[in-house]
Amino acid sequence: MMQKNENSISCDQLKVDIGSCQVESIITIDDRGQMVLPKELRLKAGIKPGDKMVLVSWNKDSKVHCISLIKSDELSLMVKGKLGPIMKEMSK
Repeated sequence: MMQKNENSISCDQLKVDIGSCQVESIITIDDRGQMVLPKELRLKAGIKPGDKMVLVSWNKDSKVHCISLIKSDELSLMVKGKLGPIMKEMSK
């Protein structure tokens, strides 16, 4: 049985719907470092030509363990949603 680290937090303790993760496809990186997102995934995610994407990495022990793509307009909304109330409170 795995011992629980006293600093660890489980997903159910966060009380936040974090959605689900799933393997969508396996892609190949070419010699230039480029990859193609499958059409089905682009359609599902609403990604269109010209959309700006933000690449976010999760690092641990000096290694990148996860890479996520977020539409830049969605990230802007997330930041405004978190920082907006804080900035409003600070300006009082």
